[in-house]
Amino acid sequence: MSNRHLICCAAALAGALAAPQAARADGRAALQAACWAPSALAARPGERTPVRLSRPASMRVPNVAGVQEAPTRAAIAGAVRRVALPPGRKLVALTFDLCETPGETAGYDGAIVDYLRSQRIKATFFAGGQWMASHKARTGQLLSDPLFEIGTHGWAHRNTRLLGGAELKREILAPSLVYAAIRTELGQAQCAAPHAASFSAIPARPALFRFPFGACNAAGLQAAADHGLVAIQWDVSTGDPSPGQSARAIADLMIRNARPGSIIIAHANGRGYHTAAALPLAIPALKAKGFEFVTVSELLAAGKPVVTDTCYDSRPGDTDKYDFLLGRRLSSSLPREPSPDHARAAPTLPR
Repeated sequence: MSNRHLICCAAALAGALAAPQAARADGRAALQAACWAPSALAARPGERTPVRLSRPASMRVPNVAGVQEAPTRAAIAGAVRRVALPPGRKLVALTFDLCETPGETAGYDGAIVDYLRSQRIKATFFAGGQWMASHKARTGQLLSDPLFEIGTHGWAHRNTRLLGGAELKREILAPSLVYAAIRTELGQAQCAAPHAASFSAIPARPALFRFPFGACNAAGLQAAADHGLVAIQWDVSTGDPSPGQSARAIADLMIRNARPGSIIIAHANGRGYHTAAALPLAIPALKAKGFEFVTVSELLAAGKPVVTDTCYDSRPGDTDKYDFLLGRRLSSSLPREPSPDHARAAPTLPR
């Protein structure tokens, strides 16, 4: 595979990744309204701030040993940085990472989600397995929202470049088990019973994956594709994990660097320090420039993905530094069997 090329597979992606039709999407909103009051959906004080646990809870990684490869391998083998669109189309995808590492409970930046809902802005959230397990209600809310989709982002934000074999499979696939468990639990809730048809619009398994640290290698890309996951990078970085990156600076980066087919990365786990304040600056400006916001799946279906054979932030090799800075600490061994809380959840993925 060349370092950068266009994959001509838009037709196949349109069937596999296109958003549900409008009527079913509207029904999904009714499903959400039936299961959560507006006050339960809204941001809550203190929820945004990550909490370091003095005595880390025992959150075990779901057992993926018996999980088979996806019935259909991902249509893209490589990392998608952006999408080349037909002339005249100005689509852009906002993405927000929701990651959590061992020894903490990460935050949920409800102000970001509240603003997106108030402006009817579509977005894609890349949620870690540990984050979903500790934020089950918020995950269910995002799943039930017709504006949003959820991809996965590793179990505990470990550097997959330092993993192999069963450890690599667990980091990539375990989040899909938690996703499936939360979706199943939502479908079995009494509030969802009258909305069975709308519930079916929620994908049974995630189709998108973002590598922790934006770092990958050939083995990781292969493992993701084998399990039906398209690896999604970005071509516009907000730099929002830096406390010194102001809302104005974040907005200016988005406005200046977005182009048709761009994928923008930000964070909604409490480590996008000024992201919530940046969105009301950036989104109206991008709309004024003619941009329309779509989910990543909709963006993929609208054009030709620009794919690379490696993962990076702004230039090839720039995320390799995590092999030496944080990767080895975060790739340390984790407990492997499901805890009682997860054991009933979803030992297998829908096929």
